[in-house]
Amino acid sequence: MVVVAAAVTGVVVAAGGADGGAGTRDGGAKAAPAAADGLPHTAVDVSTGSCGRGWTAPRTGTQVFDLHNTGMNATEVYLSDPRTGRFYAEVEGLAPGATRPMLVDLGSGTYAFKCLAEDTDAVTGPTVTVPGRQPQGPSALPVTEHDLIPPTLAYQKWIGDRIGDLGRGTAALRADLDGGDLAAARRDWLTAHLVYERMGAAYGTFGDADGAINGTAARIGSGVHDPSFTGFHRIEYGLWHSASAASLRAPAAQLDRAVEALASSWPQQRMDPADMGLRAHEIVENAEQFELTGRTDYGSGTNLATADANIEGSRQILTLLRPLLVPRDPGLAGLDAALDRAQAHLKALDHGGTWTPTAELTVRQREQVDADFGDLLERLAPVAAIFDVRRTA
Repeated sequence: MVVVAAAVTGVVVAAGGADGGAGTRDGGAKAAPAAADGLPHTAVDVSTGSCGRGWTAPRTGTQVFDLHNTGMNATEVYLSDPRTGRFYAEVEGLAPGATRPMLVDLGSGTYAFKCLAEDTDAVTGPTVTVPGRQPQGPSALPVTEHDLIPPTLAYQKWIGDRIGDLGRGTAALRADLDGGDLAAARRDWLTAHLVYERMGAAYGTFGDADGAINGTAARIGSGVHDPSFTGFHRIEYGLWHSASAASLRAPAAQLDRAVEALASSWPQQRMDPADMGLRAHEIVENAEQFELTGRTDYGSGTNLATADANIEGSRQILTLLRPLLVPRDPGLAGLDAALDRAQAHLKALDHGGTWTPTAELTVRQREQVDADFGDLLERLAPVAAIFDVRRTA
């Protein structure tokens, strides 16, 4: 059992595959034996024909429902408030005949189990009133794929606009190299590269174009000298390793063509709405893994500029998801503050367009940047959990 989204909602989720459980029983719900954990246990049936049967002595406080699937299909189970639709706990993939615990901390109010068996409609069990005046605990409002379609479409349009900016940037870089102006090429390389790095949530939809535009030399046969090493990092290596402008004209033209191909194909692409919340976390996670470590530095020393652009990319997703986040994430203000704090510390390392390379950070600077990103990842994890699309019918 794991706790998901605890930092945001406190909702307890008993997770696991459909083939597992905390033991099985042949019959229906029966009185559970005394538990070694010292908590009250209630045996509850969860199936389309008997969803929620067995909960006859409601009480407040921390307790365990031992959910037993008496149906024929694997089932997801929510404990929800039938008046608001908010859920307080869930168990995923409960196999037929299996039993698994659902740990909850209940306040006074109305509750009902909702059973969502595979290939069948959702069934809501009887409403149970927990007496008293104890406040209800943290809960979450489910997000459906339908909820996520509008922000996903808005994000796709935003990406299309950014691809236009990217094309203008790579065209400028190509013109610099055609004219033999290496200093201008270094400036325009960074400007164009940061445009691309702000589009992190779309990389999975870009397909092979991502490798052509922003691939690295990792796991390539001849490394930086391999002909298959292309894109921004190929040009970066040349610009910061004394390559001539003439030698970089072909890679720049190849990059420009790859961006043109992406612009042409993008209107036909479709992003998965279910990925939106997860991407906000993954962008920052990838920045921590590849940028803060300097693994993608091919000479420019601009990894921290890239990390800042990555945070901007995560912010864009959060901006579009904000109407859905506001009623679901009480930690949103803290997340906003953490984003501001991380970017302020990064921008302090930008000296008029010359960024401090990761290898030259002082111990204190390194600790600050690492702490900022660790904090961000912790605060973004619940966002991913909130936007884990759940069935409601």
